Amino acid sequence: MLKRKEFILGAAAGLTIAAGATAGGVITWPGAHAEPQAVNRISPNPGAAGAFAPPPGAPNSFANIFDQVAPAVVQIDVTTRVERPRGLTIPGLPFRFVPPEGQGGDDEPQTAQGAGSGFFISQDGFIVTNNHVVADATEIKVKLSDGRELPARLVGRDEGTDLAVVKVEGNDFKYVSFEETAEPRVGDWVIAVGNPFGLGGTATAGIVSAKARDIDPTGYNDYIQIDAAINRGNSGGPTFDIYGRVIGVNSAIYSPTGGSVGIGFAIPAETAKSITARLMRGESIQRGYVGLTLQTLRPEEWEAFGQPSDFDGAYVQSVVPDGPAAQAGARVGDILVAVNGQAVANSSEATRRVGSARPNETIRLDIIRDGRRQTLNVRSGVRPSQAELQASQDGGSGSPGSAVPGGGEVIEGVSVSPLSASARQRFNVPESVNGLVVTNVADSVNFANVRLQAGMVITRANQRAVATPADLRAVIDEARRAGRDSVLLFVQAGQSPGTIVMRLGGND
Repeated sequence: MLKRKEFILGAAAGLTIAAGATAGGVITWPGAHAEPQAVNRISPNPGAAGAFAPPPGAPNSFANIFDQVAPAVVQIDVTTRVERPRGLTIPGLPFRFVPPEGQGGDDEPQTAQGAGSGFFISQDGFIVTNNHVVADATEIKVKLSDGRELPARLVGRDEGTDLAVVKVEGNDFKYVSFEETAEPRVGDWVIAVGNPFGLGGTATAGIVSAKARDIDPTGYNDYIQIDAAINRGNSGGPTFDIYGRVIGVNSAIYSPTGGSVGIGFAIPAETAKSITARLMRGESIQRGYVGLTLQTLRPEEWEAFGQPSDFDGAYVQSVVPDGPAAQAGARVGDILVAVNGQAVANSSEATRRVGSARPNETIRLDIIRDGRRQTLNVRSGVRPSQAELQASQDGGSGSPGSAVPGGGEVIEGVSVSPLSASARQRFNVPESVNGLVVTNVADSVNFANVRLQAGMVITRANQRAVATPADLRAVIDEARRAGRDSVLLFVQAGQSPGTIVMRLGGND
């Protein structure tokens, strides 16, 4: 399984820290955008060939494509304010020396500089980039291919799709357009243009490696995967087809090292065009919200659940108290299989379906509970920001503790105990977490994926909450009677939830 930390969405190229005052601009929202005469529009000419068929000589050179589109691609330099830690840290001491106010402290604001990419989509100065490039910027500057450097203002941004629009003053900019008539295929040639590592004016070429990649379950993009080199600073730049049409906005890379390994991800043109058009009109992007945390289960986890390995749906991992879904009767352990009558294959698809609803709209959620299908009618709320969602999910700061041999009741080779006050203290379990704490695990226990460890808390087994060893035994006995050889455990390790498939042996 790919680790989320290996997906890099950071746009900063050559991040530097500097003390000094920052210049903060005033964010203004334009009215309805009227497109001027398209005298500067770069118009590709595919000729009589197919939509993505290479012209004669391709891919011998991409020089003509680069010459054509380069004037529309820009470097985006941002200044952000950062918190300066006060005081002095001395190695070996668990605290900081903090000077009294006015005595040795540095009260000057601290700023950071970063760089990303973008491209003009209108003659009058509207530029597309990534939200993570400009989200925290106090100052934005745009450097054009001809060397000019212009101040820019933020027009609007959308955290969900990682898109943003900024604007510079003027009415004579070369610009490019999103592809609207054809979809790229796996194997089609592409060229990425942008500002890797702050170098500017850089082109890389490759092919479409895959489509509909789901690398961010909390987002709303089915990414295009490309093997054209994408590095830090390419964020927000365009991916072109061989005719100079924008098929995607470069947004992320997969990298165990921090550099390009040939796997980059671009937001599809269809999504980018729709969202940026709304941002240009001054609209804020609001999405539906029901207050559920959903999880996509692996085939072996569905089997442990008593479902086919290719089962389509999403497991309800948590329900926001007093949220829209909670008020409609949703419970942890429900399996979401359809939204507004349309089947959902996984948690990402369900999230996007819910997100497409308007606030206050009624959303029909089809769920399976205790083997029976039923429908919940949920009045949609407005999806909070990602920071607000994360804050609501953060519980304590506990972490797994050390093993206590012989502690608790042994079930299938796993020693478990109810979560008493002393157990919470011993294993640093947050008050928000309830279940059975693991005190020891025998070497003979067979797990299909991740191994249980002492200090982890088993919160549910299959669809049932467990608070006592008897609860866990009941689920295991039920699985055996149904002829299943595994049980799906939902566990909590500090603030991190997860799932573990435990293979069942003989009767203990």
